[in-house]
Amino acid sequence: RILFLGAMIGFFFFTTQYLQGVLNYRASLTGMAFLPMTMVNFAVAMVVPQLTRRFGNGRLLACGLTLCLAGMVWLSRATFDTSYLTSVALPMVLIGAGQGMALSPLTTSGIAGVAPQDAGAASGVVNVAHQLGNSLGLGVLVAVAAVGAGALDGRELLAYRVGTALTAGSAMLAFALLIVCALIVRPRKSAQAVASGANA
Repeated sequence: RILFLGAMIGFFFFTTQYLQGVLNYRASLTGMAFLPMTMVNFAVAMVVPQLTRRFGNGRLLACGLTLCLAGMVWLSRATFDTSYLTSVALPMVLIGAGQGMALSPLTTSGIAGVAPQDAGAASGVVNVAHQLGNSLGLGVLVAVAAVGAGALDGRELLAYRVGTALTAGSAMLAFALLIVCALIVRPRKSAQAVASGANA
């Protein structure tokens, strides 16, 4: 959750910088430029309960992280002279779908297997991880964005820094995906296989 939220807060922060500082969008237009992500996010989040029943929490979470990762990698390639549609809007669709698909299963996984009397404490830990991800993630990505750049300046410099930060955010998502596959998806598959063998 820390890695996921760190990457997502970086997405919002640095994409805003890109839209306003590189593409020269005004604040109102920048807000509207996020509509592809928010609309898809809302639509996917509405069907998450049905998807969870069909595919399971772990696989849905892994799929959501994969979509976010693909969108973030794509978005990180935006430069100072690329178009909004192909370099921002389409990656946002993937990120919106992935975020809508991942956040609820991620919360569920955070309290799965906890005894009823410890559910409140577990929920608190999940919320702490959420807030830490936002603050620590953004701090790390801002520091990474300041590395390098050579002789660039102006819009080119900002585009470079945004791309560097989003690349680092992609690495955070990739690490989160590895953790999910190793600690959530694979153990549940193993448990299901054992249960099937026992029933046979």
